[in-house]
Amino acid sequence: MDRLNGMLQAGRSWPLGASWDGHGVNFAVFSAHAVAVELCLFDAEGAHEIARAALPAQSADVWHGYLPGAKPGLIYGLRAHGPWRPERGHRFNPHKLLLDPWAREIVGSFDWNGPHFANDREHPLDLDLHDNARQALKARVVHDHVDWHGDRHPRTPLADTVIYELHVKGFTRRMPGVPEALRGSYAGLASDAAIAHLRRLGVTAVELLPVHQHLDEQRLAASGLGNYWGYNTVGFFCPEPRYAATGHPRDEFRTMVRRLHAAGIEVILDVVFNHTAESDEHGPTISWRGLDNASWYRLPAEQRSAYENITGTGNALDLRQPRVLQMVLDSLRYWVQEMHVDGFRFDLAPVLARGDWGFEASGGFFKALAQDPVLAGAKLIAEPWDLGPGGYQLGHFPSDWLEWNDRFRDCARAFWLGGDCTRGELALRVAGSSDIFQARRRPPTESVNYAVSHDGFTLADLVSYDFRHNEANLEGNRDGHGHNLSWNCGVEGPSDDPDVLRLRQRLQRALLATVLLSQGTPMLAAGDELGHTQHGNNNPYCQDNETTWIDWSRADEALIAFTAHVIALRRRYLPLSQRWYTGLQDMRGRHNLSWLRRDGQVMSLADWNDRVSRVLGAYIGAPGRTDSPLLLLVNAVDADTGFRLPPGDWHAELDTAEPDGRSRWRGSNVDFPLRARSLVLLRNAAA
Repeated sequence: MDRLNGMLQAGRSWPLGASWDGHGVNFAVFSAHAVAVELCLFDAEGAHEIARAALPAQSADVWHGYLPGAKPGLIYGLRAHGPWRPERGHRFNPHKLLLDPWAREIVGSFDWNGPHFANDREHPLDLDLHDNARQALKARVVHDHVDWHGDRHPRTPLADTVIYELHVKGFTRRMPGVPEALRGSYAGLASDAAIAHLRRLGVTAVELLPVHQHLDEQRLAASGLGNYWGYNTVGFFCPEPRYAATGHPRDEFRTMVRRLHAAGIEVILDVVFNHTAESDEHGPTISWRGLDNASWYRLPAEQRSAYENITGTGNALDLRQPRVLQMVLDSLRYWVQEMHVDGFRFDLAPVLARGDWGFEASGGFFKALAQDPVLAGAKLIAEPWDLGPGGYQLGHFPSDWLEWNDRFRDCARAFWLGGDCTRGELALRVAGSSDIFQARRRPPTESVNYAVSHDGFTLADLVSYDFRHNEANLEGNRDGHGHNLSWNCGVEGPSDDPDVLRLRQRLQRALLATVLLSQGTPMLAAGDELGHTQHGNNNPYCQDNETTWIDWSRADEALIAFTAHVIALRRRYLPLSQRWYTGLQDMRGRHNLSWLRRDGQVMSLADWNDRVSRVLGAYIGAPGRTDSPLLLLVNAVDADTGFRLPPGDWHAELDTAEPDGRSRWRGSNVDFPLRARSLVLLRNAAA
């Protein structure tokens, strides 16, 4: 085991991880509190440890060594020596083999029956002396030389961006036209059939649910379930191998990116840097905990044997520590430089910017990103809330960040589905949520507008269920949101009543159009354009089955065509420009934006606050891409009505009361027949 002694040279303290220089491999590992770090080498299968030696040099908080003659393909792990003092935050146990946090490829599969817990399960304060090397995850040294064949980032402007959130597996697992062997994989997403659908819709970016390598939690594994969504990372530099059809995840992922780029589609990753798969003090020791628990994680000052659980997952990474921040930045740069992705959506993003006293909008995380030349130009999107005190931070992220706008989501749902929402609130959300973003001198494009995401009901279920139906998750139907602002249209779940079906279809079209025509950056959830249902499960994070896989055989072709039509209208007219409106008149006497009652008169203060009426219009005198004024009309009640139009020759570009959204209506100086539960876009052809 000690035959590495004398072979390891001092090497250097950078870059962290294992790096091959053509002559040997340099290893660099961060630990501020270890007294020694050992490098362990394994056979070609990763089953047997064949050599072990302490890294011979330490520079500040980095342990390092250089192994001459070592090559890519070498499998290794780490052992860290130090104090076992959980009450002080230290959980060193050299009997546990540790995964390099900077691993580029992970070997093995995690077995919950292995001795992966650093403490004795029966006596939690005592050290567990069982060695877990045989079952532990290990790293493989890699050195990729990639020919990108001229691949270039599309760099789509925000004004043109339409985001489409999808799960790599669920999107193509049942998609016709995708070869069976490629379904549910990176290669499946890169297939002609998948790309053809994205292009037909006109979306410009796919936002992938987590593709970093992840673990299934112990409870799920014991129940025969898995973490389908993937928010439980174990490898921040590794594409999830379960999504690779070819057995070569990195190569397959890169091919996927290249093909999507060739189609003009950007790739945005949903990334989870707020916690790791090691969970709380009862969880396994896989990597970070064993290398330097007190540095990697946020620990309560009054009880350092526990963890700050501001993520709801048991632990939270501590980006106040420079090396933790470095890992996050190194990972982001890796995915931009080596994998050519175009941006990131940060799960529970306030966690990353928490200082000693809470969220810091001018903290180190944001400053480090802002000055990084590699990440310049990448789209950065925040989920602007976490579960800790002061965790709701919508609108408080720096300029150039986009933010998921849940106030838009809730308002759109409430207005169309009968919740408590005034016309004034809807107007604010449709016009870029100026109360949130303009006051902070941020453009309306930084509001990510959506009615549905992966987290919650699908669009079809939003209009089909009043209550969640999550029994299959085996949590007693207690998980998931209880307040969904949904409406079942009179029947809970499936219905064959034609009136119920007609109403549900009309509401889906109205919600889609509200998202796509509003000021800001729109986001759709995959499957909502074709009527995908999860049968009322609003938290299917553990359902890797027909519940979440899109059923293309039941696709609503009319709804697909409608969605594509609305996206095309957005691209052609950009109805609400991506600059803030003032409501003032231009030299031609046009108001750049004014809000109207059904009688054509400008809304008064009483009209704005009326909690009963759901009819209003927006006269847009200065659209983004046409010189012709536009008129957006909304009727969210059950009765048809007339809407007095301003002078001009108006004709309908969109009417959500029609299955395909198209209308041949044209008229001048008349009342427009605005049907129940519908949204209409008219253009003044005389201007």
